[in-house]
Amino acid sequence: MPLPIKAAVTRETGQPPGLEDVTIDDPRDGEVLVAVCAVGVCHTDMVMRDGHVTIPRPMVLGHEGSGKVVAVGGGVSSVAPGDAVVLSFDSCGRCPSCHDHEPAYCHNWFPLNFGGGRADGSTALHAADGSAIHSHIFGQSSFATHAIVHERNVVKVDADLPLELLGPLGCGIQTGAGSVLNVLKPRPGSSLAVIGTGAVGLSAIMAARIAGAGTIVALDLNPERVALARELGATHGFHADAADWQEHATAAGCPAGFDYIIDTTGSLAVCNGALTALAPRGELALVGAYPPGAAIEAEASFLMSGGRVVRGIVEGGADPKSFIPELIAHHKAGRFPFDRLVRYFDFADIAQAIEAGETGQVIKPIVRMP
Repeated sequence: MPLPIKAAVTRETGQPPGLEDVTIDDPRDGEVLVAVCAVGVCHTDMVMRDGHVTIPRPMVLGHEGSGKVVAVGGGVSSVAPGDAVVLSFDSCGRCPSCHDHEPAYCHNWFPLNFGGGRADGSTALHAADGSAIHSHIFGQSSFATHAIVHERNVVKVDADLPLELLGPLGCGIQTGAGSVLNVLKPRPGSSLAVIGTGAVGLSAIMAARIAGAGTIVALDLNPERVALARELGATHGFHADAADWQEHATAAGCPAGFDYIIDTTGSLAVCNGALTALAPRGELALVGAYPPGAAIEAEASFLMSGGRVVRGIVEGGADPKSFIPELIAHHKAGRFPFDRLVRYFDFADIAQAIEAGETGQVIKPIVRMP
């Protein structure tokens, strides 16, 4: 029978969600019903809210959930009722990327994570009048007390962990950390610069320290964020507009340029400037949310002659089933203190949590369910 739950429903573009009484389906074959403990607020939620990524409405957003399994559908074997879980993005499990354990590049990524429903077009949520409310954002739509997810995007974790803290590992935190540990894999002693010190950028900085990078540079317009980056592992921190990119590299002791640069800002003007500070064999990683139609502008001979690379990275190139436990292990060992980025909000205050994240008052807001 459909279960009555509470959800934060987005009905109008650009407007905050409102709490509504809705119903959620029983899990179908391959699905898992999760009682959400807490959910992180991610910049991508705001991108979808504002219509920069086309999604159907009304919609329940939220894609950094954690909680406990309530029920499972037919064929589910990796989790059982009562298990503690972290939720991440969905993938099909059948395409070449999924077969190569690269689910972040699933060939069915957009319909599964932004389509607003199951693969067959149905939704798991319904309003009081029986009308459909779109679900399955990033395979979860976890701005709600419960979520229907696929077995593929559920990661079982130990029951004794601080479950309310772990949701952001499913997107923002794994994006930053995975970009370093899974994709760039910096050479020991190499130089790495991170542009933007939000949750993604600070996670990349902590990961760069784990990876053994020698020079780790934080660039931002917010001096408090730069100071925090220094505490979390950056060897240098600069106000991004205080000098040009090559001057930043020289000031950090890298006159030939940086070996790796990660952009989290989504600004193509920033990326085009940063390209000029890549050392020979240097790599620029595009990790932000970039506007459609905007272009990277680079001199072809500059890229070719130095063996320089520009690459896009989705979700840190992670396979959440293995990478989220890896990040938890780093956290338990004291190497990855991402708990320093968070502030908790009650579910009733979700609009304030979103505003706090959007305005930069809080690096990673986490909404706790009643």
